[in-house]
Amino acid sequence: MSKQTRTLLFAGLGVSLLMGGVISFWASSHPDGLEWVAEEEGFLDAASENETQKSLAPIPDYEVPGVENDFLKVSLAGVIGTLVCFGLALLLGRLLRRRRQEASAA
Repeated sequence: MSKQTRTLLFAGLGVSLLMGGVISFWASSHPDGLEWVAEEEGFLDAASENETQKSLAPIPDYEVPGVENDFLKVSLAGVIGTLVCFGLALLLGRLLRRRRQEASAA
């Protein structure tokens, strides 16, 4: 990976972490599209979460469990989500690059 690519990669990660960790706290509190439709059509209350869903959710409601500070629990959720997405994208890119190199060598 060239120095220029690495710089761009880390700059993008930095901006993404800033957005996920700081700006996400002020994101819209309005429901997303599916929740909005369910609310408008009157069946939002019919939705339910069972205990298995609640216990398996790593970051329920975009807040890190066990953190008391409202800003910090949302910010940490944004940072964790950003790092997970970044890591998965980086892994996928490396796997695809390796696959392309193997195909060209054959």
